[in-house]
Amino acid sequence: MEFQGKCFWITGAASGMGKSLAVLLAAFKTRLILTDRDEPGLQETAALVSAAGSESIVRKLDMSDMVQIRAVAHEILDTEKKVDGLFQFAGISQRSLVAETPEENERLIMEINYFGTIALAKAVLPAMIQNGGGLLSVTSSLVGKFGFPFRSSYSASKHALHGYFESLRAENVKNNIRVSILIPGRIQTNISKFALDKEGKEYGKMDPGQANGITAEKAARQILSGLKKEKKEIHVGGKELLMLQIRRFFPGLLYYLAGRIKPV
Repeated sequence: MEFQGKCFWITGAASGMGKSLAVLLAAFKTRLILTDRDEPGLQETAALVSAAGSESIVRKLDMSDMVQIRAVAHEILDTEKKVDGLFQFAGISQRSLVAETPEENERLIMEINYFGTIALAKAVLPAMIQNGGGLLSVTSSLVGKFGFPFRSSYSASKHALHGYFESLRAENVKNNIRVSILIPGRIQTNISKFALDKEGKEYGKMDPGQANGITAEKAARQILSGLKKEKKEIHVGGKELLMLQIRRFFPGLLYYLAGRIKPV
């Protein structure tokens, strides 16, 4: 994919990888649609995009609200006749054991990470097909490839994205719809701070492993490179990505390690 002069929609654009990718894409004189539930953060991203010489549209969007997702998509598609790429970063994690996680937490995680993500993709897809194609990118995780302690519902929501978007890709090859699934490892973002604990409250701190991960800016550069090549899976992170190879070639070792690595 060439980025110059294209229109891209980024969810989760107020912070982390979404914000960093927006700033990188702004260097290509793009037109960016920036959505997030954090309005002050969105304005900060928009200011950085403007300083880099690109235009942006900012909309508050709660990915747990299906009515709002469809309404915002309808509004945007009425204004922007062509969206070349939809890059979804918005999501929520957890920090609780299976036995202590209430069902309402599990449903909320699935609502945001899975149902919200596919609702927005489905809203944008018909226009993409009509305009000759486009690139859909969704954010999974290392634990979207294998289970991990304290991440059960988060892991499940990310596993679901693989099945859904790989199916979407297969159905739409003829329509020039490409799909890139991002698989981040440990990235210095706010995802653990806003993760749900067993009481449904914000976890409120960054995991030590995550704090030692790569920066969101470095992650965004890896993502940009993968999107340019339209890679079907884009691995993002550092040495922790070795777990993907262990899972593929030595699954028994992976199962052993997953039960012994400190999850938080």
